[in-house]
Amino acid sequence: MRGGAAYDEIADWYEAEFLPRHTGSDELEIDRSLRLLLGPGDGPCLELGCGTGAYAGSIRALGRTPVGVDISAGMLRYARDRLPVVRADAARLPVRDGALPAVVAVMVHTDMPGYPAVLREAARVLAPGGTFVHVGVHPCFCGGFADRTDGDAILIRPGYRDSAWTRESWTDRGIRDKVGATHHPLPELLHMFLDAGLTFERFAEGGAPTPIVLAVRARRSG
Repeated sequence: MRGGAAYDEIADWYEAEFLPRHTGSDELEIDRSLRLLLGPGDGPCLELGCGTGAYAGSIRALGRTPVGVDISAGMLRYARDRLPVVRADAARLPVRDGALPAVVAVMVHTDMPGYPAVLREAARVLAPGGTFVHVGVHPCFCGGFADRTDGDAILIRPGYRDSAWTRESWTDRGIRDKVGATHHPLPELLHMFLDAGLTFERFAEGGAPTPIVLAVRARRSG
């Protein structure tokens, strides 16, 4: 994932301003996606790029025990009050092979230029048949190419098919304009899961009027 220093710098803003705008009403349907795709269970659930731990409560509400990993010390200052955490790179997890029944990545794949390696690590640490849930920015409707200024009519400009990192954004109140984000077209993103040895099971979308979030449930093959 991208170096933690940039996220250290925005940690206070993320906790105090950004999260309250997007988590209180579940307008992006992230909680709904976790309920539908992760579902009830027990045992540890590792959250990759847990940030400030904003989704720990959602995971805990499903009966699971959230554990977080993130590279940003600034983000983890907040997360430590919400779940057990370790500072580490999600592409090199300090977890033994086949140790976990569930792993999730919530709204982080655009922050991780090395997401293929992150997915391979997720598959490695999952027990056979273990569940991986990805909840992320929808690659078809969100990115530097998408202008969401008009909430009733999303404008899609050229650029969707380009794999690229950008700080171009329709708003100055988001993350992309501050630390940048990586975009992958939908087929490229889905192929990353297959190449990591993950088998697709279910999908969900969230947000309106066009989806803002794409969620995927996959299992470790074998």
